[in-house]
Amino acid sequence: MRIEDKDPSRHAGIEYPMEVGAPIFAPIPVVQEKDKAVNIARLNAQQEYDRIMEQAEVLVKQAKALQSRLDATELVHQAKFGFNPLHGKIYYLYLDCKNNQHVLIQNAPNEWSCGIPEQWTFVMAVKKLGDSTWQVLDQE
Repeated sequence: MRIEDKDPSRHAGIEYPMEVGAPIFAPIPVVQEKDKAVNIARLNAQQEYDRIMEQAEVLVKQAKALQSRLDATELVHQAKFGFNPLHGKIYYLYLDCKNNQHVLIQNAPNEWSCGIPEQWTFVMAVKKLGDSTWQVLDQE
């Protein structure tokens, strides 16, 4: 079988060589190219997934901190206290075991001159924030 095509302008548009001096071409290994494309897509998707998961971890951490503040706020508002708490000041929450009620006062556990009353148990140190929520402080 003989291929004849006398129009040289068509030779550049044909997918197979038409002359002896035409550049060599090899068939593209389609399976390998598909594998490369899939691997690149997986790598990019994994990077995007990891980035999203990092953001999700930050959001979960923020949500837990907010929930902790709300829990402390509810506990403080249920407590007994006879003063107007100021924003940014640290207060101390105790549990009065005798009356089974929380008490909010300004004295830290180590600031009592005669010691903490026997029926009281220190619960936590809290700080009133600008949005009227209470933040639990780490005691060191």
